[in-house]
Amino acid sequence: MPQLRVALAQINPTVGDLGGNVELVVARAREAHQAGAHLVAFPEMVVTGYPVEDLALRPSFQAASREALEGLATRLEAERLGSLVAIVGYLDRAFDVGVNLGRPRNEPQNAAAVITAGRVVARYAKHHLPNYGVFDEYRYFVPGTGSTVVRVHGIDVALAICEDLWQDGGPVSEVRDAGAGLLVVINGSPYERDKDDVRLALCARRAREAGCALAYVNMVGGQDELVFDGDSLVVDAHGDVVARAPQFTESLLVVDLDLPMADPTTSRSVSAIGFPLPTYAPLPSPVAERISDDAEVWGALVTGLRDYLGKNGFGSVVLGLSGGIDSALVAAIAVDAIGAEHVHGVSLPSIYSSDHSKGDAADMAERTGLHLRTVSIAPMVDAFQSQLSLSGLAEENLQARVRGTTLMAISNAEGHLVLATGNKSELSVGYSTIYGDAVGGFAPIKDLPKGDVWRLARWRNDEAERRGETPPIPPNSIDKPPSAELRPGQLDTDSLPAYAVLDDLLDDYVESDRGASELVADGFDRELVERVLRLTDVAEYKRRQYPPGTKISVKGFGRDRRLPVTNRWRETAD
Repeated sequence: MPQLRVALAQINPTVGDLGGNVELVVARAREAHQAGAHLVAFPEMVVTGYPVEDLALRPSFQAASREALEGLATRLEAERLGSLVAIVGYLDRAFDVGVNLGRPRNEPQNAAAVITAGRVVARYAKHHLPNYGVFDEYRYFVPGTGSTVVRVHGIDVALAICEDLWQDGGPVSEVRDAGAGLLVVINGSPYERDKDDVRLALCARRAREAGCALAYVNMVGGQDELVFDGDSLVVDAHGDVVARAPQFTESLLVVDLDLPMADPTTSRSVSAIGFPLPTYAPLPSPVAERISDDAEVWGALVTGLRDYLGKNGFGSVVLGLSGGIDSALVAAIAVDAIGAEHVHGVSLPSIYSSDHSKGDAADMAERTGLHLRTVSIAPMVDAFQSQLSLSGLAEENLQARVRGTTLMAISNAEGHLVLATGNKSELSVGYSTIYGDAVGGFAPIKDLPKGDVWRLARWRNDEAERRGETPPIPPNSIDKPPSAELRPGQLDTDSLPAYAVLDDLLDDYVESDRGASELVADGFDRELVERVLRLTDVAEYKRRQYPPGTKISVKGFGRDRRLPVTNRWRETAD
C-alpha cells in the first residue's frame, strides 16, 4: 500500500494575532518538513485564533484573514517548504450569495485551505455549525456545501472541520462513497472533563463508518474562559489508535500511514498533488501516556490562567491569601502557571481573623516561595464604621469590600492582575460580595465546586510528594472547617448544608437543569431544594459581574448558562 507521513501541528494561536499565528504555522511547517512529513495539518481557524466571536462579522477582519492565508502560501514557498501539503484553518467569506435574511452579515465562513507549491489549491467550509453550550456559530458563519477531497501522492484525502465529525450526515458520511484513504479533521475543541474519552470513541466510530484512517488535530491553549487541551490523534480504518499527542502541551505528532491507492474511477478529488512515493522505513508512532482526571483538571486550570495572563500582557498576579482552602488552591495554580516570583499574596486580617489563618497564609508563602505581605484592614474598617455604624451582614460585607479595594489599589500601583478566589458552589448560591471578594480580572476556580477544591488540593500535594517536592498547600488549609471569618466563630455550615450535599444538588440543578419536583423525587429535602434553588436564581446578577474564569465542566457560568437577571420564574416542588 502507498505510504504517507502525516504531521499534526498541535499549536496555541492567539485570537486576532494573525501575524503571530502565521509565524507559528511556518515554524511548525518547517519542523514537519525536517521530519520528512508529506502533509501537515493545523487546527481550526489557526490563522485568526478561535473563537473569534463578532470579529467574524467584520469585513476588515475577513479580508485580513484571507490576505494572511495568501501570504502564508507565499511564505511557505519562499521558505522552501512548497513541497509540503499544509491544511490550514482560517476565516473566509462566501461571495456572490446576495442578501439572505437569517444569515450572518457579510457571509463569514469557518474554512480550511489546502496549500502547496506556494498557492491555495483547494478550500473547504465547515458544514455543521454548533449552536449549543459555548458555541454560537449560526450567529457567526454561513455553512459550507459539498465535500473536498485532494489527492496527495496517490492517496485521496478528505477534509472536515470539528462539528462536521460530531454530527451524523454531511461530509463525513460522504467519505466512504468518495473512496478516500484518509480523513483529516481540523478542530478547535474546548476541554471538558472526560471529553478525551468521548473524543476517542467518536473518532474510532467515524473511522469505521468512513472505512478509512482518520487524523484529528486539535489546538491547545487558553482563550478567555475556554481551554483547548490538544489530544490530537490518529486512528486506523478499524478505529484503533495509531498515534496520540499529549494534552495541554504544544507538540508535533508525526506518523507514517499505509493507505489505499486512490481509485481513479471513483475518486472525487479536486486536485492532485505529487506522485505515489517509493517505499521507505516508517518512524515509530508515538502514543502519549494518558493522565489522570485530576491531572487533566489541573492542567486545564494552569493553562487557562497562564494564557489569560500572557495573551493579555500581564506578567504577575495578586490575590488575598486568607489561609483558607480556596485562596491556597488559587495561589498554587498561579505558582504553577507563572512561577512563585510573579505571585503576590496579601494577608488582610480583620479583628475576626484567627491566628491559624494568618499562620496558614505564611506557611503557604514559605512552601511555595511566593511573595507575601500583610495589610491589616481593621483600621480601614473602623474608619468606615465611624461614619456608617453598620451591623450584621452589612458589616460582614464591608470587610470583604475593604479587602477588595485594597487588592485593586495594589493592582493599580504595581501592575498585577487581581485573582478572585471564589469557587462554583459559592457563586451558585450567591456567597460572594460584589466589589469585595468578587473583584478581580480572572477567577481560576470559578467552575470548580467546593468538594473538588479539596480533592484537587490533596491531589496536588500528593503529586508534589511523589516528585520529592514540598507540597504547596498547608495541610491545615485543607483540613480545617471552611469559614469566611467575618464574625466570631463563623462557619460556612451555619447557613449552608454540607458541601457534599450542596454540590450534588447544584450539579443536578445547574448542570442538568433538573426541576425542583425532580430533585425532591430524587431524595433531596424539599425545604433545602427550594432554598438553594432560590439562592441560585437570585444570585444571577452577581454572576454577571464576576470575572471570567476557566471552564472545565459541561456547563459553566457564562456562555454555557444564560438566564435573565430580571426573572420571576421560581422552581417549586409542588
